[in-house]
Amino acid sequence: MGNIIDCREVCKNFGPKVALDKVSLGVPEGRIFGLLGPNGAGKTTLIRIINRITIPTAGEVFFNGRPITQSDVEKIGYLPEERGLYRKMEVGDQAMYLAQLKGMSSQDARKALKEWFVRFGIQDWWKKKVEELSKGMAQKVQFITTVVHRPSLMILDEPFSGFDPVNTEIIRNEILRLKEEGSTIILSTHNMESVEELCDEIALLNKSRLVISGGVDEIRHKYGNNNIEVVYTGSERIEDAEGLFKVLSDEDNAGRHTAVISLEAEARTNDALSALLGRGAVINSFKELIPRMNDIFIKLVTEEE
Repeated sequence: MGNIIDCREVCKNFGPKVALDKVSLGVPEGRIFGLLGPNGAGKTTLIRIINRITIPTAGEVFFNGRPITQSDVEKIGYLPEERGLYRKMEVGDQAMYLAQLKGMSSQDARKALKEWFVRFGIQDWWKKKVEELSKGMAQKVQFITTVVHRPSLMILDEPFSGFDPVNTEIIRNEILRLKEEGSTIILSTHNMESVEELCDEIALLNKSRLVISGGVDEIRHKYGNNNIEVVYTGSERIEDAEGLFKVLSDEDNAGRHTAVISLEAEARTNDALSALLGRGAVINSFKELIPRMNDIFIKLVTEEE
C-alpha cells in the first residue's frame, strides 16, 4: 500500500514567523502515524493544512497520490486539541448535526451513532445537554463524532487529554480496532508511552522543521546507546575493557550480578561477551537495551536546541 498523505516541501509563514519550513513526509495507508514535537514545533499548523483549514505558503499536500481537494476533507475525521461542542444543544442533536456535516444521511447517522453510544456505555446521554457533561464525557462524544462517518483518515490531536486511565484504555483500544478495520490514523500527542504502544511510524518536528521520520522500531534501534544488560555469576565485579565496553552499573545480588555495559563505537556484542567469559564470568543472560521514545525525543530536541 502507498501513502494516503504526502506533504511535499510544505511551508507556512504567518507574517515574519515561520511555522513550517519545507516539511516533507508521507503517511502510509493503514498505519498509525505519530506526529510528535514540543509545543510550537508546527504540528497543529501541519494538521490544519492537511485539513485545508489553512493554506500553505508554499509546497503541496497530496491525498492518495493527487493534490488534496475540499471534497477529500469529507474522508477525514479530525479531533482537534481545542474541544468544541455547542453547550446548549442536546448531545444526540449535536452528534447528528456533526455526522450529517460529514455527508451522512439522517437515518445512517442515527443508526451509527446509537451503536457508538452503546459501545461507549453512554446511551443514556442522548437527551442530555452538552453543558451537563464532564470534560471526559464531552471528549467521548467528540471522539465518536470524529470517527462515526468511517473516514479513511483520522487525525487525533491529543485524544487522551482529560481521560482517566480506564477511559484512556477504552479510547486506545478503539484506535487499534479502527486501524484493524483499515483506517489510517495520525496521532499527535505528547504521551510517549502511547507512541510506543500504538504507532507504527513517527515524524518529529522541532522549530518548524522535520527532524526525523520513520518506523518506531527502526528509530529506537538507530538512536540506541549500544547498551547491553548482562546477568552473570562466577566472577568479581567486571571492569571496563578498553576498546570494547564501559561498565555503567553492576548490581550484586548474593553473587548474581546484573550489569549494564556500553559498547564502544566499533565493538561487537560477541567480542564483549568473549572478554567477559575470559575474565571468569558465567553469563546467564544478556539483552540489548533499546531506549524509550521519550529518551529519543528529549535527545533529538535537545540536540536541535
